[in-house]
Amino acid sequence: LSPELAMEIQEALGADIIMTLDEPTPHTASESETEVSLSLSTRWAKRSLKAHRSDKQALFGIVQGGMFKNLRAQSAEEIAGLGFPGFAIGGLSVGEEKAVMYELAAHTAQLLPNNKLRYLMGVGTPEDLLACSAMGIDLFDCVMPTRNARNGSLFVAEGKLNIRNAAFKTDDQPIDGRCGCYTCKNYSRAYLRHLFMAEEILAMRLNTIHNITFYQNWMKKIRTAILEDRPFNFQWTDQSVNGG
Repeated sequence: LSPELAMEIQEALGADIIMTLDEPTPHTASESETEVSLSLSTRWAKRSLKAHRSDKQALFGIVQGGMFKNLRAQSAEEIAGLGFPGFAIGGLSVGEEKAVMYELAAHTAQLLPNNKLRYLMGVGTPEDLLACSAMGIDLFDCVMPTRNARNGSLFVAEGKLNIRNAAFKTDDQPIDGRCGCYTCKNYSRAYLRHLFMAEEILAMRLNTIHNITFYQNWMKKIRTAILEDRPFNFQWTDQSVNGG
């Protein structure tokens, strides 16, 4: 795969936002290894920008630099200087401690133009979205709501509900009585558990509808607080929710 082919493929897909080709490093990479990858990513960003043709798609540059603040500062300066309409923060949430991820995300975000979109790649839990929104990050992507749904893990305000739990076998409540999604309006925890234990594909679909709705509502809550200039006086904790 080349930067030019990456542009061709993404333009053919018709995505609204497309990304430069880059090379992230594992969190265990040394500073010298990370510097080599950073240099390659910057060269690829320039080639991606040159190959980008569609004026209907926004091409974002990706800031790398691994676990090193000095390299992230270097990458942010180089990528921001290329004039992309938005910037992604890459190479985080790849196995490092959460505190380290937060520290580096905040460090990188403040190095990027505040009049352009800032996108944190591969993050994360509702807790992560709240913390990183407070850093000035605008966009996120993550497999968590759909992957968790396929595994029977459902997001609610109090934490996560494991639909496989035997406690839900006769539970006639919806996943979350405050949720207005199709799943919560029409199906009980007991029936969803039955579907999941029977390995019915419908279980995964219904779980996915709920989890995506939860994430949409969570981000709406964050946006509303920002628009109203209010502090984020709400939280989410990654804890198991029992039946009853």
